[in-house]
Amino acid sequence: MKHLAYLSLGTNLGNKEENLNTAITLIGEQIGDVVRLSAPYISEPWGFCSENKFLNCALALHTEFEPEGLLVVTQRIEQLMGRVHKSMDGQYRDRLIDIDILFYDALVMHSPILTIPHPLLHRRMFVLKPLVEIAPTLLHPIFNKNILELLNILWLTEKEGKC
Repeated sequence: MKHLAYLSLGTNLGNKEENLNTAITLIGEQIGDVVRLSAPYISEPWGFCSENKFLNCALALHTEFEPEGLLVVTQRIEQLMGRVHKSMDGQYRDRLIDIDILFYDALVMHSPILTIPHPLLHRRMFVLKPLVEIAPTLLHPIFNKNILELLNILWLTEKEGKC
């Protein structure tokens, strides 16, 4: 059975455009059909300080993987591209590629290794801006607000200059 999943991709090391393009290609080859893809967006690091800005995008894909299988394959793609750690002791850091599962159908799940929808997506401008481009009316199943509404709320409340 085909499922609709939304992913967020980010990179702030090396050739960022190439990193995103490689990840998108590998996702298409190993996970499923990419049906929507946002433009790349430049963003400041979130949750840590770095001189390296990020390049982010969002995509929608059809996949036959179940959620935890999807996580395994996205992490394998990250490792294949050279990512060693997701975070160290809960601390974010620069990375070649980061792939996060944002939504999976209208599923709400909490397992020891995966939470869907992504628990921080509503607080991250670098996730919502690309996502609103490809899915402005997608409904968040917990907040009962669409992506455009979540983006507008964040615009009103976000504080710049986190470092």
